Amino acid sequence: MESGFLAVILVSSFAVNSSHSAITDWEDVVVAREGMPTTLVCTDTVRGAVAINWMVKSLGADDLKLVLSASETNEFSGGASRASMQLSDPNFQDTGVFSLSLVPTMEDIGLYSCLIKQQERKLKEKIILLAILTVTVVPAAPIPQQSTLRLIACVNPPSAVKKITWAAPGGIPIKSEKKPNTGTVAKLPQVQNSDNGAYVCMVHPWGNSSSALFPFNVEVTVDADNVASFTSITHESEVSTATQAQTPFLMTCPGVVGDFVRLHWLPPDRKRGTDMKLVYEYDRWRDSTILTAHSKKLMLAGPPYNAEAGSFAFLLTPGLQDGGLYVCDVFQNDNAFSNRVTLSVLKVKISYSSSKLELGCLYSERSQVQSAVWKYQNKSRRLELFSNRPGSITTTLALPITPDTAGNYTCILRLKNGRTVWATQAVTLPHEPEKDVEIDTPSLLPSLSALLLLVPLVAAAVCVLLWRQKHISDRGIEQSLSVHSGEAENIYENPEDVRQAPPQGSVYMDLKPRGEDDVYKELERY
Repeated sequence: MESGFLAVILVSSFAVNSSHSAITDWEDVVVAREGMPTTLVCTDTVRGAVAINWMVKSLGADDLKLVLSASETNEFSGGASRASMQLSDPNFQDTGVFSLSLVPTMEDIGLYSCLIKQQERKLKEKIILLAILTVTVVPAAPIPQQSTLRLIACVNPPSAVKKITWAAPGGIPIKSEKKPNTGTVAKLPQVQNSDNGAYVCMVHPWGNSSSALFPFNVEVTVDADNVASFTSITHESEVSTATQAQTPFLMTCPGVVGDFVRLHWLPPDRKRGTDMKLVYEYDRWRDSTILTAHSKKLMLAGPPYNAEAGSFAFLLTPGLQDGGLYVCDVFQNDNAFSNRVTLSVLKVKISYSSSKLELGCLYSERSQVQSAVWKYQNKSRRLELFSNRPGSITTTLALPITPDTAGNYTCILRLKNGRTVWATQAVTLPHEPEKDVEIDTPSLLPSLSALLLLVPLVAAAVCVLLWRQKHISDRGIEQSLSVHSGEAENIYENPEDVRQAPPQGSVYMDLKPRGEDDVYKELERY
């Protein structure tokens, strides 16, 4: 009776004190899995005769409920307690450990108060938020091979956590996404035996928490003897279309948010039912891509499509032989969605011979082509057309090209469903020879005339100079020879006498040229 009365007093006292505390805030967060033992830690340095009250305010509730209480005399009571809830250490008065142990269920989510009192005096109060983690593994173990493994983690209340991440065996991070009303999802499409092992769900709490991370192991077992088959396939209506060669062509896939995509191709003009080639595969969860030689002409399309988010489409830049049947399969969990595109590719080429110009129009995937024709820009002029092989239509123009035959020629391809595609080839006139270009320059005649007038003047001056130098030299030589020989005064009249003159005195004659036009050059000739 006394213990019950004490419990009532404690509850009333707690309710009064709690009215002054921010019960919506918390000092610590504990994340636990439903059905797994956990502990709400509450300790203090106080020892001796103390009382402890554990109370809870459930989500959406306005009232506090007593979970467990113990008086100074170590008497226990609990108005809202369950068998799984108990103090971690019955000797709390000696150890200072007031923690609460429990095996939580979803009903146990809420704010827990650990109130320590001594003689009706509040010593300490700690508010702890208990959040419950729920993990779902789909499909159920053992998981068939080739199926899509889904690891779904959800924490309640959501406000307790900042984020949830996943790691594969070995601690390798894997991609995850937060889904409204679902939780955080990680997927592994096309599961293999090698995907067995312990996956780790890591909960990052929000706000104050004594733990920065709450890790939880999740065992995954793959069935080595069972392979999943995608029996639920949704087929969309087939699309028949055409495009020009070397022009980017948008090839859309089923409009569901998928996990991975596969693109198969049957080359043009092949019979249906033959084996198709895998040309591209992309797994957005593993961020892995399978490429082939044909993939060089393909790329995942950008906005408004986003392959990383599961919205798939392809940009194809085709050559003539890249037409044919394309099948795009998008896989979402264990469901498949498929669409088909039959594509014809149109290509125009031009060739020359000595007498004619040939315009060729080539196209692939002939099974869906109704007609192919050349048209001239002047619609009144009819063109002669011929075909030398399937998938080709040709017209010729006589050379040289004249104004009547120059212009735009268009090849129009019409499909059986009424769609058309065309390509235009411009034929131009031959280039005319370039004319001589006259450049206006100042006349050089005045300068030439002046130069011609200077020539005789310069010649006359040179002659005078040569004559003066020769005259001076002759006089000097004449005087010198006449002194020694006493005979011929003109050296040019009798040079032998000069050579035979007795060597009575030396006569030195400097005959080296003094310049380019020195008169001594003339003397050297003799």
